[in-house]
Amino acid sequence: MLENLIAQPADKILALMAAYKADPRDTKVDLGVGVYKDASGNTPVMRAVKEAERRILADQSSKSYTGLAGDPAFSDAMIDLVLDGAVARDRIAAVATPGGTGAIRQALELIKMAAPDATVWLSNPTWPNHPSIIKYLGMKMFEYRYFDSETRGVDFAGLIEDLGTVPAGDVVLIHGCCHNPTGANLTAEQLSEVIALLKSRGAIPLVDIAYQGFGDGLDDDAQATRAIASSFDEVLIAASCSKNFGIYRERTGILMAISATAEGQPLTQQTLAFLNRQNYSFPPDHGARVVTTILTDPELRADWEAELEETRNGMLALRQQLADELKRLTNSDRFSFLADHRGMFSRLGTTPEMVEKLRADHGIYMVGDSRMNIAGLNAKTVPILAKAIVDAGI
Repeated sequence: MLENLIAQPADKILALMAAYKADPRDTKVDLGVGVYKDASGNTPVMRAVKEAERRILADQSSKSYTGLAGDPAFSDAMIDLVLDGAVARDRIAAVATPGGTGAIRQALELIKMAAPDATVWLSNPTWPNHPSIIKYLGMKMFEYRYFDSETRGVDFAGLIEDLGTVPAGDVVLIHGCCHNPTGANLTAEQLSEVIALLKSRGAIPLVDIAYQGFGDGLDDDAQATRAIASSFDEVLIAASCSKNFGIYRERTGILMAISATAEGQPLTQQTLAFLNRQNYSFPPDHGARVVTTILTDPELRADWEAELEETRNGMLALRQQLADELKRLTNSDRFSFLADHRGMFSRLGTTPEMVEKLRADHGIYMVGDSRMNIAGLNAKTVPILAKAIVDAGI
């Protein structure tokens, strides 16, 4: 049996990590892996997370299962964090998932059950796991234009033209904030136009919000998701706690499914619980319990929000420093988009050949599509990257 297996494509980011580790140059810079790092290159455990874990360890009296949907208190806390009353609670079904990836997987499984002929529309580009999971599930997918490689902003005219052809009943995946991999986001006015267009087409939004708090702040980053949720009868929302709580390895996420009416919610909730049962039975609880402890304790929440703001502002400062240094070196504003982008990532909009030149000649490691992790920089490595970009002729 096993001899019939076919080798799967190697993960490009893992290969990039291995190449970076093997590089002996002292000036090498890792901008590949999509994990937040501080100025020392570490992914720290947040203060509130450590305190929440201390309390849980002291007070927890059982490791028994919570339930197929996870702890209801986690769902309530996350629904409040993401939606803040934008939709009546009795319309929202929710299940805890192993990370945001698990939430995306369960959302796609739900779509496949409820509308097996639906096509899932993805921005071009998007997070590589989106098309990978869709392809694995044997679902139909189509792309809509999103990124303009000339301006390094949103190709809004192309986006509107493509979404204007979406058939009724199809699903359109939208990044809630901090678009991955480009860092380019829709303005509030553009989002309103997209919402009106998708409503007129009869499309169903699937929102992937993985970086709430990393862009313009917790509430500002959720505004797009809340606007979408309040505008449609049915919406799916996949949210991750990996980045904003820094608990990557705890695999903590949630899928929310908004039904048209409160009467339809129980069937949706039962179906989500069924899907959890089929895929992994009971979801992991530790990370979810940490998140719940933080969000429901005023003191812990305040400390968490303060540290998250420090993280966000640190990334914004690195963006501005890089844009300023490139302006100094080039005497032009053509890299100003770096300061305008939000989240961990920006896409330079250059070729794979140029990305390879950056690696070979300067020890700058980024994904082949020119996505770079801004959080991989610090004040000392920004000038190194800026000089490499200019020397490479990008």
